[in-house]
Amino acid sequence: MKTFRFKDFAIYQQAHVYRKKVCQHLKAFPAEERFRLVDQIHRSCLSVILNIAEGSAKATDPDFRRYLNISIASLNETVAGFDCAREDGLITDIEYQSIAKEAESLAKQIGGFIKALSQKPTAKKPQALRRNQ
Repeated sequence: MKTFRFKDFAIYQQAHVYRKKVCQHLKAFPAEERFRLVDQIHRSCLSVILNIAEGSAKATDPDFRRYLNISIASLNETVAGFDCAREDGLITDIEYQSIAKEAESLAKQIGGFIKALSQKPTAKKPQALRRNQ
């Protein structure tokens, strides 16, 4: 298996683009939110990237898919954090819609990657690893 193969994945690269946009929005938040909402949103957004990377090193596609599903869950957490920020008046409805739309696009891309991994033919187990029948 290629080392650091995640760097070649479009979903990994797109997750980085999304993180940069999220960080730009977070810079405008008031200082009192730094160790509350800002920190939580930043961690959840970073989790998207890190789970793609970590999952890519797993030995099986089902394991990798589990990590990709966690990435989608982290995207949900990121959007929920921005929903709270919108409720608190920290971002506008337009900013929220932009963030949510980009998260939805990334989630669909990750979902497509999961689907492709699910449809990938699995290799047969070597004779020595099969159960005696």
